[in-house]
Amino acid sequence: MKITINQASEFVGKEVTIGAWLANKRSSGKIAFLQLRDGTGFMQGVVVKAEVGEEVFADAKTLTQETSLFVTGTINEDTRSPFGYEMAVSGVEVISESHDYPITPKEHGTEFLMDHRHLWLRSNRQHAIMKIRNEIIRATYEFFNQEGFLKIDPPILTGSAPEGTTELFHTKYFDEDAFLSQSGQLYMEAAAMAFGKVFSFGPTFRAEKSKTRRHLIEFWMIEPEMAFYKLEDSLKVQENYVAFLVKAVLDNCRLELDRLGRDITHLEKMVAPFPRITYTEAIDLLHKLGFDDIVWGDDFGAPHETAIADSFEKPVFITHYPKAIKPFYMPEDPENDQVVLCADMIAPEGYGEIIGGSERIHDLETLQARMKDFDLDQEAYSWYIDLARYGSVPHSGFGLGLERTVAWISGTEHVRETIPFPRLLNRLYP
Repeated sequence: MKITINQASEFVGKEVTIGAWLANKRSSGKIAFLQLRDGTGFMQGVVVKAEVGEEVFADAKTLTQETSLFVTGTINEDTRSPFGYEMAVSGVEVISESHDYPITPKEHGTEFLMDHRHLWLRSNRQHAIMKIRNEIIRATYEFFNQEGFLKIDPPILTGSAPEGTTELFHTKYFDEDAFLSQSGQLYMEAAAMAFGKVFSFGPTFRAEKSKTRRHLIEFWMIEPEMAFYKLEDSLKVQENYVAFLVKAVLDNCRLELDRLGRDITHLEKMVAPFPRITYTEAIDLLHKLGFDDIVWGDDFGAPHETAIADSFEKPVFITHYPKAIKPFYMPEDPENDQVVLCADMIAPEGYGEIIGGSERIHDLETLQARMKDFDLDQEAYSWYIDLARYGSVPHSGFGLGLERTVAWISGTEHVRETIPFPRLLNRLYP
């Protein structure tokens, strides 16, 4: 019977066949240990010369890294292995030999590994990260579906910038100018006016010339938008969503977290509610921590966000940022017209902002005045202005960056490892 590695627990004591690749191999006298992978997991195959005979044992010892094969044998429990099972191999059938595989068990530089990303994905570590990414995606759909959200897909090609920035990738749309989307937010606002609670999940693009460990040129965003929700309502959704993601990974990816050496004691604390401080309180905190150079009105850099996050055990919301450093669509605080009704969620352990969100302006005159302040072409945004013209309501939304969230939960230092094929400032290959 053919099975996959992740089904091994169901076939203890039975002879099965697994299609796999040889990830690594070692031999000790008359025993060969084959490290097998099949895409669903990793498992050890043990080949004992006395049990399989000279020919099979000789074939097993000559297998090369990443050779594909069918391996037949009996599944046994193995308490020494984190996986918990191994195969007592009785037969090996080579499908396709692999020679001079470039990524060997020795140390390789980052650029070399990135040049061979198509092969690096096969490694134990990358497999664990991608499994955690997949679990976060799965849990995202579960959370929003059970909360009554409808998934809406905004366009990737747009005619204007959602946030009025210049960090856009320009292209031609026949005889018109177009841009790769940096956010689906404005379209999600339109969808919220039609369906109440919606979310999108898709690729976004930022032509930002940044080389930090937190930035990608192409990344994936989850962007919910909620009609009749004030900022406080949105913050509750955000903290419940993030807590739900962490619990899902703890429940379903414990083996992968262990493989990555992730300290799960940090993750086990991620239960809502999360702490909140205002931007002004954050500035005061930074001054107490020795950051004398930052003044009210400055945006936070990575060292500032890390210092703030280190003051809390859970992700922390920073709310009510200065109006001057936030996009046009954020409404002023009725009690202080110098700040807007917004919040960023900062992850612990130096992973920075994983969510940005706010209430949205729903008053027509206020929206048009703010767009004028930002020197935005109101004709280009006429469809968006219609939302405020025809029955608008208070509404809020946010965007969660998938790769930063994967990096934080998995304990991966750089976001380039959290997406299958990263697009970086100087990398478009492979």
